[in-house]
Amino acid sequence: MVNKVIYAVYEDPELLKSAARKLITAGVKVRDVFSPFPVHGIDPIIGLKRTRLGIVSFMFGVFGLSLAVLGTYYMSIYDWPMNIGGKPNQFYYQNVPGFVPVLFEFTVLCAAHGMAITYLIRNKTLPGMPGRNPDPRSTNDKFIIELRMEDNQQHASEAITNMLRETPVFEINERQC
Repeated sequence: MVNKVIYAVYEDPELLKSAARKLITAGVKVRDVFSPFPVHGIDPIIGLKRTRLGIVSFMFGVFGLSLAVLGTYYMSIYDWPMNIGGKPNQFYYQNVPGFVPVLFEFTVLCAAHGMAITYLIRNKTLPGMPGRNPDPRSTNDKFIIELRMEDNQQHASEAITNMLRETPVFEINERQC
């Protein structure tokens, strides 16, 4: 059996969500959704798990804080101590209030950049990585549901297409993969 992919194109995010609900209720598995902006509420409808990007961001933040503490200690206490206004002195813990802005900003810098790079790598959207977009209109004004027949072997392709035609679909495309 040749694997077939069905792409249903919609013009509105609410139409996309109602069609996805109808498909899921009928037992059809939705592989992916492509849209020009995040469609809030589509994740639980199609059964996507919660992302762990927040945990990754926290780990990058802890790494940034550790690096900032190590850097401020090394530069201001160990390597080049300069006594300006009574600080820094030889004890790091007495100087932490003066370093709080540096510690905070470096924590945020590492968390934000680490999270963004992790997101781009995970979604394969870094330059040079092969992007996967079935229709260029999904970056402008169309919303696309991807259905793979390998995920929906209990349903016939014609049955799924007929279900899609019962929704306010703009266009249905079928491709072999």
